Amino acid sequence: MSGDFLNIFTASFVTFFVLIDALGVAPIFASLTARGNAAYRRNMAVRSILVATLIIFGFAFFGAWLLQQLKITIDAFRAAGGVLLFLIALDMVFEKRTERRETRADEYLEEHETPEDVSVFPIGIPMLAGPGSIATAMLFMSESESWMEKSAVLSAIGANMVLCLLVFLVASPLVKAMGESVAGAITRIFGVILAALSAQLLIDGIIGAFGV
Repeated sequence: MSGDFLNIFTASFVTFFVLIDALGVAPIFASLTARGNAAYRRNMAVRSILVATLIIFGFAFFGAWLLQQLKITIDAFRAAGGVLLFLIALDMVFEKRTERRETRADEYLEEHETPEDVSVFPIGIPMLAGPGSIATAMLFMSESESWMEKSAVLSAIGANMVLCLLVFLVASPLVKAMGESVAGAITRIFGVILAALSAQLLIDGIIGAFGV
């Protein structure tokens, strides 16, 4: 494994780890699947990861083509992505993102008294494959100049999906062990990191667009 591959993989993995926030989604997954048995929870974990992976990979491969058809430059997309990620970061720091996830989960539970398929909505979309992760996958793949770089990005996405699956499979005991305070602190730390990443994307997009 070359140094360039490892560097790109590490940077991409950290970015998607912060964006997807498996530890933050785990309590929501646990609450949505609490009414089912162990087999149901395993099935929902596997299916939600497959759904999210297919969506993110789909935009990663065809996102650049879509931008080209819409005549959107990569610098404009980079700047817009920076703004979008910064808004997500603010939500994470002030726990608005967690509140929305919990509200969405509560509304779903109120409407469905018996366990149903939650793998597509709301777990797969938008909790895992949300606007931030989709936009970032498109951006990273568009910026990759070789298949080595693209494979590093895709490997990082795949590794995060595997990590999410492992977290979901142990969601109930994990949530009990962490507690709400620890989970909230982790989400805030991720938010600060994401804010710094988003600011860099915005700066790079402005510099590229205006040739500063």
